[in-house]
Amino acid sequence: MTIRVRLTALSVAGAAALGLITAPAIAAPNQPQDTDQVAVFGHRGASGYRPEHTLASYELAARMGADYIEPDLVSTKDGVLVARHENEIGGTTDVAEHPEFAGRKTTKVIDGSSITGWFTEDFTLAELKTLRAKERIPDVRPNNTIYDGRYEVPTFQEVLDLRARLSQELRRDIGVAPETKHPSYFAKLGLALEPGLVEALTRNDLNRPNAKVAVQSFEVANLKQLDRSLRVQLVQLISNSGAPQDFVEAGDPRTYADLVKPEGLREIATYADVIGPDTKVILPVNADGFLTAPTTVVADAHAAGLEVVPYTVRAENKFLPADFRSSADPAAFGDAFGFFRALFEQGIDGIFSDHPDIAVTARDEFAAR
Repeated sequence: MTIRVRLTALSVAGAAALGLITAPAIAAPNQPQDTDQVAVFGHRGASGYRPEHTLASYELAARMGADYIEPDLVSTKDGVLVARHENEIGGTTDVAEHPEFAGRKTTKVIDGSSITGWFTEDFTLAELKTLRAKERIPDVRPNNTIYDGRYEVPTFQEVLDLRARLSQELRRDIGVAPETKHPSYFAKLGLALEPGLVEALTRNDLNRPNAKVAVQSFEVANLKQLDRSLRVQLVQLISNSGAPQDFVEAGDPRTYADLVKPEGLREIATYADVIGPDTKVILPVNADGFLTAPTTVVADAHAAGLEVVPYTVRAENKFLPADFRSSADPAAFGDAFGFFRALFEQGIDGIFSDHPDIAVTARDEFAAR
């Protein structure tokens, strides 16, 4: 199976009819086209319109036409995989408003950084289920705050159940792209993420070569481990700076920059199928935020037999290269279509976006050209 998809997404008219879309959303074409197209990954769901990593966010992404939904996975105290961008949940839930959990606030060192807050590994699933999600970046996405307090922290199984239901309802296979967050950290706690991930995919008949599943990690060792037990696509994520945490802990001097050199890409191809680089790894920016000359990473990855799915296109000015900003207002939408087009012109195979409706339209318009 490849990341590129054969069919475009269906119309989002159904989502509008259900009242799921309140922000301006551009519908995908009603008629599918029988052609290979760049796959759209709903980054943390449709997190431009709903609090991230909630079932509502994932559902909206699928209804907007995303080919994949993307849950980041962390563990609870009792070993259940749940969807949160980080194991620190003070910024994405209302835990601070729960006096019964005031004593759980603490400071931990995670991947070399000291972080103060509340952490999933200190809560049982039952305790986490008493919390409600909230918007992580309310200064940039104030409209999303209207949904604060409405949604639970979902388990990975609940995400897979949603994927199955929507695939049947929408009559197309909704992919899932789980990311293992801080795998070395959780392994040292005795809460390794990989066994539960493999078990869940196997139990849901998704551990097979033709399953629409792409498992991601910023680390290397756990992908190599998963390559021995999973039959789905594996994605080596590539940051624009630094090094994989397992390399740091093992004293391996290589960085992410080394991994995207031709020899690094050839090594990645021995255990993974896809690289997921920061967009800046493909289209670098200068000190003022403007695009500079593209790198050869896409071509080099393709030469090594890897597909390329960069992250993350967001429509707000704050997150766009300066070339595509519409104003000095960080929360206003800029020319996201222009940035999508610049990335598509590099020959990428997929794209992560917080705004999957815009990504689908941009993808389909580019394919039509």
